[in-house]
Amino acid sequence: MAAYLVLLFAVLSRLLPHAFSTTSVGFTAVGGGLLFFGARRSRWHAIAAVLALMATDYYLTTHVYSFAFHPSAYLVTWAWYAAVSLIGHEVLQGKPSMLRVTGAVLASSTSFFVLSNFMVWIGDGLYPHTVSGLATCYVAAIPFYANDVMSTAVTAGALFGLPVLAANIAESVREAQNSQRAA
Repeated sequence: MAAYLVLLFAVLSRLLPHAFSTTSVGFTAVGGGLLFFGARRSRWHAIAAVLALMATDYYLTTHVYSFAFHPSAYLVTWAWYAAVSLIGHEVLQGKPSMLRVTGAVLASSTSFFVLSNFMVWIGDGLYPHTVSGLATCYVAAIPFYANDVMSTAVTAGALFGLPVLAANIAESVREAQNSQRAA
């Protein structure tokens, strides 16, 4: 249940900024949410995550941005959604250490940066199809990459770290109560 609530939070983190005209923040819970979702659900549940985010892409494209929707333009993004959910499943399920979560955050953000900007360079015609054009495309996207790393790290850090923190606090309280009883 918690995984699906986190998925809902990820979807809302993409939709709500447009409702309140605050899109300049650039925070989304998609990367961290997919990692958490994958860590808490079976591989087959990644389909639900991808479908929810596909619907979000469709809504944003057609209703918020008022563009025609071309599914072929999103295939790499949708494959990325599934891959990040599977990274969460394979790397973090049952063993989410700080090192593993950090690695998964960097892998998800970096892979999105590399893939999405490569697709922009190939498809949009904004950049010349040269090595220099590809480099320019990646350099222009660095601020977005930084925001993605930060938002993914904050989301994943909270989702994986807060339960550990709560467990440690509960254990400290139990130990303090036991030492008071023994005294």
